[in-house]
Amino acid sequence: MAEEEEGGGEQLDNRLLPPELDDDDEFAEMEVEDHDSEEAEKPIVINFDPSLPTTHSYLGMDMEEFHGRTVHDEDSNPTIPILPHVAVILIPGQTLPLQLFRPQEVSMMRNLIQKDRTFGILAYSDRSDSAPEFGTTAEIYEYREEQEFGIETVKVKAVGRQRFKVLETRTQTDGIQAAKVQILPEWILPSSIAAVQLNSLNRLHMFVSNKPPACRLKQNQKWWQKYQKRNFHCANLTWWPPWVYSLYDSEILMERMKAQLREWDENLKDDSLPTNPVDFSYRVAAYLPIDDNLRIELLKIGSAIQRLRCELDLMDKCTSLCCKICRHTEITTKNDIFSLSLYGPMAAYVNPHGYVHETLTVYKANNLNLISRPSTQHSWFPGFAWTIAQCRTCGSHMGWKFTATKKDMLPQKFWGLTRAGLQPRIPELDDEGQHEGCWQPCR
Repeated sequence: MAEEEEGGGEQLDNRLLPPELDDDDEFAEMEVEDHDSEEAEKPIVINFDPSLPTTHSYLGMDMEEFHGRTVHDEDSNPTIPILPHVAVILIPGQTLPLQLFRPQEVSMMRNLIQKDRTFGILAYSDRSDSAPEFGTTAEIYEYREEQEFGIETVKVKAVGRQRFKVLETRTQTDGIQAAKVQILPEWILPSSIAAVQLNSLNRLHMFVSNKPPACRLKQNQKWWQKYQKRNFHCANLTWWPPWVYSLYDSEILMERMKAQLREWDENLKDDSLPTNPVDFSYRVAAYLPIDDNLRIELLKIGSAIQRLRCELDLMDKCTSLCCKICRHTEITTKNDIFSLSLYGPMAAYVNPHGYVHETLTVYKANNLNLISRPSTQHSWFPGFAWTIAQCRTCGSHMGWKFTATKKDMLPQKFWGLTRAGLQPRIPELDDEGQHEGCWQPCR
């Protein structure tokens, strides 16, 4: 296991370590340039079961399940235990797999199972951030204890629940960190044109529950034309045209986002996505391969409409993803992203040493070197072997190349890039001096 670095937002060893090698295998650790991406094409047919990654079967299949949900009142100030050493900015609704070995963390999880199963994950902007201001509650829904070589291990599946602001932190006598937090509310904004709507015409309004399915393309397009015409008919009574109000309509924003997501997953079905704008906006936030600072900015936003607007702005402006260390070494583009899981193109996975990686699946990646031989041990994608991939310029860890173990498996290969190693490239935003990486949330 690699040594841990100091600091609250610890960036732990970012690799799945290769299997042990024979002494006479002197070439197994050589770096090899990856040239497969030069001829890589977006997979047309995928026969891999996208539900397999969501089960996290590498943690074991006999985990104890829990039901029910703990919800804290908005603006309440509960004191909750904090799980340190997790370099993930958790989004509400996002699944978080964990393998815990430290005695204090194992003890904390045992106590939580007997109570409300809720703990906190702090949002560290970087490794030098010793006092993060925000975080997310996580609730355990599957749990398992093991003991191997005399070491007690706890395996956990948790899900993000509610955003919070940190008021104060302390270390208890048992060594467990606790924080007094303020649960942040979700502001449900009224319709952008509600103030001037005529009550006499309410009967003409169209509701999403009556929308035809997406498979009926022509009917769907006609429905949306009627929706915009009828629901914004009162815009003529104001200074602003209807299209201005449509920029703040949650249903139209969600449709625009779905169109973007379908570029990543052509088989995306509407029924696989939340219908609630709040849950939908969080699902998209968990998809986006943005750095920690941008993710914290999204976490701060308390309105689904504003969150969706910012996410659309990011998806429009982000052109490619570069190495976080080199900054100018392009690794992949947003057009190379595709989905191989029901979670979407990016999800969190944990390796045998307890390090959590948010992994983005792409069918094409550039400027990478491969290290060690392929291994199927602890594979996050059953049926695929992984090989460690590093940046060809600086040698920093970028993720893994996954290759199918069977010839009839499609796709035959893809890359899983760790979000911790990526930096989104955002070209100049305007003529006022904003440059790459200086994106600010839209308002």
